[in-house]
Amino acid sequence: MKWVLACLLSFSAVTTSAAVETQSLQRGSFQKIIAAHAGKPFIVALWSLSCTHCAADLEIFQRLAKKHAEFDLVLISTDTPAEEVALASTLARYQLGRLAVDRRGRVESWVFADSYVERLRYEIDASWYGELPRTYFFDSLGKAKGVSGVLDEARLENWLKISGN
Repeated sequence: MKWVLACLLSFSAVTTSAAVETQSLQRGSFQKIIAAHAGKPFIVALWSLSCTHCAADLEIFQRLAKKHAEFDLVLISTDTPAEEVALASTLARYQLGRLAVDRRGRVESWVFADSYVERLRYEIDASWYGELPRTYFFDSLGKAKGVSGVLDEARLENWLKISGN
């Protein structure tokens, strides 16, 4: 019986992680993210499994991804690649791991993959000290506004409306 349970749990972990394609955030990755989204407004949200307030933001993103099919969302976990199964499970729970067929926007998942995390934080924002959740709103010109703390859903809706999403 224990063997069957172990097999089911490992199969569950494999299928969960397969649904979420998490990329490794290393030196230079953030500039590639910005370049890939050039000319279109998008959101970068930094979160962690251990952040109690990050779950509230993920819930908001889940609702908005269903409501606004065209906005691009980049989720960056400050955890490590060793926690890939837990990250994938969390994103799957909020339906942020795999895009719906009718969705025209993108949801990307990244995870800190450099043991020198301060360098990654500095590359993202020299004035960010690691507080979570942290969200950046990029306009179509590539200018960003950073916000720390739980998002206000009404303000986020307004940003989506103003940005044309």
